[in-house]
Amino acid sequence: MRAFVLTGPRRGAVLEVPSPEPAPGEVVVDVERAGVCGTDVEFFTGEMAYLHQGHAAYPMRLGHEWAGTVSAVGAGVDPAWLGSRVMGDTMLGDRTCRRCRRGHQHTCEDRQEVGIRGGRAGALAERLAVPAWSLHTLPDEVDAVLGALVEPGGNALRAARAAGAGEGDRVLVLGPGTIGLLTAMFLRAAGAEVHLLGQDALTFARSLGFAHTWTRDTLPDLPFDAVVDASGAAELPALAVEVVEPAGRVVYIGLSARPSELDTRALVMKDVTAVGVLSASPALADTITAYATGSVDPRPLVGATLGLDGVAAVLGGERFAAPKVHVDPRR
Repeated sequence: MRAFVLTGPRRGAVLEVPSPEPAPGEVVVDVERAGVCGTDVEFFTGEMAYLHQGHAAYPMRLGHEWAGTVSAVGAGVDPAWLGSRVMGDTMLGDRTCRRCRRGHQHTCEDRQEVGIRGGRAGALAERLAVPAWSLHTLPDEVDAVLGALVEPGGNALRAARAAGAGEGDRVLVLGPGTIGLLTAMFLRAAGAEVHLLGQDALTFARSLGFAHTWTRDTLPDLPFDAVVDASGAAELPALAVEVVEPAGRVVYIGLSARPSELDTRALVMKDVTAVGVLSASPALADTITAYATGSVDPRPLVGATLGLDGVAAVLGGERFAAPKVHVDPRR
């Protein structure tokens, strides 16, 4: 089959590789859509921390946001999965450790991550092998485009919920990228007044109906009941605490390339609750429901759908009017 293979920093190509066979407990999925995200770019540039921590190594196959159809099942898997339209969890815990047994398999020390960690090949390929237990069925209302947006949407839904905001609350989202905009959509669906701060892409945010968009210089002096940092800027975690209301909540889902600085005395003196969000795992099912019912429609975030031959250019910096790029490996 054809797959995009990353062989080193800024080196990758579409190659012919062996098609996966389902191991016991696994299925093979024919991939219909796969998203490209910032994590993939970090692997392309060589900056991704996992490369330096021993959790990942070249060559590798990227792609952890995906949707497709089950085409084969391994031993011990219910054959009823065949033909099912699915997406899957990125985080694959060992299912035996204390964290997994307590329902936190996405934090398992020995986890694999599809297309990211532990040698588990990703979805920038025509076919993908994953454990059957990691699958989520997609209803008819959730096509492949929406299905490949479930994983980033699950991250955003967790961030929005962690903000604890609803009717009558004002929330500031830092960073108008895919996760920031998805978080803003979920907050808006919950009834919150949503504001966005960024350096660019604000015109696009306004096209999605977000009227309150600001730069650092134009941010008004308003009481924000919660702030979500979905940026990759090392200085913005501190800004979140600075502008949030006393007794408010700050949510951190963005990751910067260098350590951020945050004075915990500010958290204490303002009685602020700070929450970190890793992984979409606990919110995948609810994200599918939100998309199926139409309470959140993330389709406008997809700026282009390319074939595998277009992946290298996107990883190298090619951008489109909307932040998310999808890949159809069948092209």
